[in-house]
Amino acid sequence: MGILDDYRPGPGFCEVFADDGARRHYQPLLDRLRELTPGDMEDRARLTDATLRNLGITFAVYGGDEGIERTWPIDLLPRIIPSPEWGMVEAGLIQRTKGLNTFLEDIYVGERAAIRDGIIPEWVVLSSDGFKRAAVGVEVTEQARCVVAGIDLVRDDFGVYRVLEDNLRVPSGVSYVVENRAAMRRAFPRLFEKYTVRPVDDYGSMLLAALRHQAPTHVADPTVVVLTPGVYNSAYFEHTFLARRMGVELVEGGDLVVNDHQVFMRTTRGFERVDVIYRRIDDEFIDPVVFNRTSVVGVPGLLGAIRAGNVAVANAIGNGVADDKAVYPYVPDLIKYYTGEDPILPNATTYVLWDDEQRSMVLDRIDELVVKPVAEAGGYGIVIGRSASAKELAQARKDIEANPRNYIAQEVVELSTHPTYVGGEIAARHIDLRPFVVTGETIKVVPGGLTRVALQEGSLIVNSSQGGGSKDTWVVEDVGGG
Repeated sequence: MGILDDYRPGPGFCEVFADDGARRHYQPLLDRLRELTPGDMEDRARLTDATLRNLGITFAVYGGDEGIERTWPIDLLPRIIPSPEWGMVEAGLIQRTKGLNTFLEDIYVGERAAIRDGIIPEWVVLSSDGFKRAAVGVEVTEQARCVVAGIDLVRDDFGVYRVLEDNLRVPSGVSYVVENRAAMRRAFPRLFEKYTVRPVDDYGSMLLAALRHQAPTHVADPTVVVLTPGVYNSAYFEHTFLARRMGVELVEGGDLVVNDHQVFMRTTRGFERVDVIYRRIDDEFIDPVVFNRTSVVGVPGLLGAIRAGNVAVANAIGNGVADDKAVYPYVPDLIKYYTGEDPILPNATTYVLWDDEQRSMVLDRIDELVVKPVAEAGGYGIVIGRSASAKELAQARKDIEANPRNYIAQEVVELSTHPTYVGGEIAARHIDLRPFVVTGETIKVVPGGLTRVALQEGSLIVNSSQGGGSKDTWVVEDVGGG
């Protein structure tokens, strides 16, 4: 009996099977899987898990029974995207990133034209937790405020890619894109003979080039560092990974000092000037002089050095205003306004709860919709109406009525499904996709990105912090159609 014999596609759009059979670009994968027994799959799963654990490829979850360090969960069945399909997605990601970068530039150093012309209300922008008044007037190279953007995509019932949210502050996950590919090459080396898969392991050089491009104009050979809050951060593995891949120093706040509006790094040879900082610290903690005075992970005086033009920090301070979920409903209009083009990638259908009419409708249909707090991330605080208890729905109503600005509601996007090896068998599970967009001299997109998978049957929450896993994502050149 084959391991695919009992497979049944889940609800919504199936990535692998259409009504008339398997999609063409998945056929070599399915042929390979039919050659394997359940024992073969289990052996590969154990080997992959052991390899990741031995290599220290982990992530942290706080408050779990298993402790904070867990081996990164990777599923053995890759997601495959044919090149023509990816071309459309890539164009949409580049367009969206351009629009968001221009919006941020307009808000912080421009005329706030989008507000002036009624594209987005001023109060929505200025009331955002992500809007930082201290960043007003701070310039960046070529409007590249989002050097790295992680834009979360889902596919609806018709297979249409939709943007679910934007991550423009310190998006994480790209290290797992690279490590997932290495793990798959170990687990299924013969499968790569059947496909021409676009590489992802040049991300380090791509990121380094973009960061160097952000350096102050008077610096010919910039020194770049990665700034981490430390070993207890959930993405610390990624911080070390990126520093190693770029060949730059990984530093903590205490390793840097600001003197005369210039940043220096403590080394065994004395102080060395720093020109570009790839920060993995949130705005609130990055400079205790300006923001949270209790922060012990930031760099006192850093904002002054940025203002003086002596150091570049990526991503820019204040980007959170553009990925605030209360701003998200306006992004398609902002793209049209700034680029003159219709958005290639649509949003999910979204309701703003400070509008009396929309709020009333949402409260009437709250058991059918998804309610999201605008400032949360990682899947926290989301209420999915159809699976929520009466108590949870009552609390959501109460929270919305108390502070409508803090919530949005969306129609349920079922999320596409993909065969996933879980519990010793292959079953349908919901997935999303986080591509990574890098803005330097040009805007580039890492081919594929991070596919996240909800390992619990029927769940729409794919975040690793909520028990989700991941898949290697292949953009393939030589298998099309279907």
